[in-house]
Amino acid sequence: MSKGLFITGTNTDIGKTYVTALIVKKLREAGFSAGYFKAAASGNPRTPYGMIPGDAAYVSRIAGIGGDLSEMIPYVYENAYSPHLASRIEGNPVELDIVRSKYDAISKKYDYMTVEGSGGIICPIRYSDPVILLEDIIKELSLGVLIVADAGLGTINLVSLTVSYLKSREIAVKGVILNHFCDSGIIETDNRDMIEYLTGVPVMAVVHDKEEDLGMDVEKLEGLYD
Repeated sequence: MSKGLFITGTNTDIGKTYVTALIVKKLREAGFSAGYFKAAASGNPRTPYGMIPGDAAYVSRIAGIGGDLSEMIPYVYENAYSPHLASRIEGNPVELDIVRSKYDAISKKYDYMTVEGSGGIICPIRYSDPVILLEDIIKELSLGVLIVADAGLGTINLVSLTVSYLKSREIAVKGVILNHFCDSGIIETDNRDMIEYLTGVPVMAVVHDKEEDLGMDVEKLEGLYD
């Protein structure tokens, strides 16, 4: 069975897919067998041939994965809503046992699996019987979490709350990656230091806008996977 790592964010549109692609790319360029998975994705374009799982298409292109995109994201919705609401409108609600089986199947192809979440950590995936939250998927797959956050103003509060929530659910927090980082920005630099001080969680890397490579030692990155 492969090792895995779950990527969550402090909010939606924080850059999870972008950073996830850099992570998988880093591993693959170093010679690791690395794949990608996401349980449910919303806001996907509909074509005459069906919906295209946009996040999987992006990560696959940037990281050079290839293969069947439908294996990477079993639940794909057109409406750009939380998965619980999108599935209420479109049907096909998430089943946890299917997520588990799809993840197990794709994990057989790779030594390292990077799993991207939907939205922030408190994201309802299904609001019917049974209720499924994002944390239920993390626990089902027995993964530790890496948090992607914006480097700018307000991130100290958002990262601290996310870390506190994860710890309260007994989910291992592996570290934080700050996106949209500016080396000359006093706020960004202070945010990095304060996040580590207040949460006790290391900032593993910072990502600048239009970055094409993750500025992180690949052995340290590989060590985040369980």
